[in-house]
Amino acid sequence: MSENKLKHLEFIQNTITRMSTNSFIIKGWTITLISALFVLAQKDSNTTYAILTYITVPIFWYLNAFFLLQERRYRSLYDDVRIKDENLIDFSMDAKTYNAGENTIKECLKADSIWPIYCLMLLIPLGIYLCEKLSKYCC
Repeated sequence: MSENKLKHLEFIQNTITRMSTNSFIIKGWTITLISALFVLAQKDSNTTYAILTYITVPIFWYLNAFFLLQERRYRSLYDDVRIKDENLIDFSMDAKTYNAGENTIKECLKADSIWPIYCLMLLIPLGIYLCEKLSKYCC
């Protein structure tokens, strides 16, 4: 394999790693923010903070899906460069043309590495709210 091809693959791999790291950071920020909202809701006995979860979680869900989409597109680019003839290496980093199959935002929103986390974060405040309502009627 030529040095140009290896260098191009390195550039793409670095981009894939950066997108993966961004996705991980988004998940961390989401959990931190949701935890803070729960603490505020508990401290002030105000469920309005928990309701804010339904605004913030979808925003972070979309951001995480966006970074996964970019990562998948660059993986497709990597596969194309990997099999490309060495004379055709042009160091292009344009991954916008890879919009088929799993490389859509809709598919990324439904990805197994994303949807369970965000659905759980949407169900927790609902569970807390229902427990509070039921405890008022039971006790």
